[in-house]
Amino acid sequence: MIASWNTLMGFALNFALICLSLAYLAALYRLLVGPAIPDRIIVIDLVASATIGIITVFILLTGKTIYINVALVIALIVFLGNVAFAKYLKKTVCDV
Repeated sequence: MIASWNTLMGFALNFALICLSLAYLAALYRLLVGPAIPDRIIVIDLVASATIGIITVFILLTGKTIYINVALVIALIVFLGNVAFAKYLKKTVCDV
């Protein structure tokens, strides 16, 4: 059940959902247009953060706390991806 726009909490959560969705779409556009690989990796982090935010707002709107696990798994996968990318950058920069 989506929270009503009549309450302050409902307005805030729906507004947050709209803002996160717009940020998500802007990040996807930047992912397609991004000039370099590090820029695209940063955008992937932004998309993951926006996804976690959307999941969190959905949890607050519906009260279904089972999706907290999904947000945690996404955060862990993104963290491991960042570590792997940092190792890759360190390897390529030090080899040059």
